[in-house]
Amino acid sequence: MLGLWKTWKALEAKGIMGINRRNADYVLKYNKRHLYPLVDDKILTKERAIEAGINVPEMYGVISTEKEIDKLSEIIGNRTDFVVKPAQGAGGDGILVVADRFEDRYRTVSGKIISHEDIEHQISSILTGLYSLGGHRDRALIEYRVIPDQIFKSISYEGVPDIRIIVLKGYPVMAMLRLPTRQSGGKANLHQGAIGVGVDLATGLTLNGTWLNNKITKHPDTTNAVDGVQLPNWDGFMSLAANCYELCGLGYIGVDMVLDQEKGPLILELNARPGLNIQIANDTGLTLRAHAVEAHIAKLAKDDIQETPIERVRFAQGLFGHKFAAEI
Repeated sequence: MLGLWKTWKALEAKGIMGINRRNADYVLKYNKRHLYPLVDDKILTKERAIEAGINVPEMYGVISTEKEIDKLSEIIGNRTDFVVKPAQGAGGDGILVVADRFEDRYRTVSGKIISHEDIEHQISSILTGLYSLGGHRDRALIEYRVIPDQIFKSISYEGVPDIRIIVLKGYPVMAMLRLPTRQSGGKANLHQGAIGVGVDLATGLTLNGTWLNNKITKHPDTTNAVDGVQLPNWDGFMSLAANCYELCGLGYIGVDMVLDQEKGPLILELNARPGLNIQIANDTGLTLRAHAVEAHIAKLAKDDIQETPIERVRFAQGLFGHKFAAEI
């Protein structure tokens, strides 16, 4: 029992945030319940982002009822690749990624050949709520298929790597690159076996990684080092993340983004209850960083000052960059 107490005190001293603190001090405090639909529904998120001029994968169409499945051919048109996903899905479940056409059929990103009827069946399953949060009826979204930037070719297995940035009141506080593996089935989901790699907020340079809650330095499938990779257009990612505060109004969120080889940084979705594994990937805790942001906001409030997204990014990069983090 004494050993557990010492471990808990050591984690607390390092600023490691536990799920209870996350829920009580940040999620419940800063995220108003009536705003949750804006982030839990990918279609609503995308529509708000488009209105705000924020870059997202192009939306080809939405299917809301069984009858509307008849519109699938019209929505797809002559496109050779696209993605079908549930609007309220989680963890990558229910997503179908079509990479090419094969005569009158389709080839998925994993190489499986499927028919038009197979896609209709997948959409029907989505509509029933099979993949949705809480099992409620859902809508199917058909959108642009992201083509990952070539920089990820040596450190990712199939799928699309993504970048998550935790944002508190518009201030980025921690970032992580999530890399698909063979074990995760090409999905960038840590719980299914993807890798989480810390990212220096100031530079966009990758740090060490975590896989199945263990620290690693190499990708298990490609065997290439995951640290020391310079992510392109890092300031663009930071700016997108900071702007999401105004986009959704939620004060504590995880912003998930991708780097398309032609379109650059794009927002995939927002998460009102971001996980805590990001701390393992960065070998540092969220609590001290969150406290630093809250103290900064309180100081600005005394002078009735509100910073712009660009100013919030500069503050975060100056304080939370890897070489500065030890000073907090």
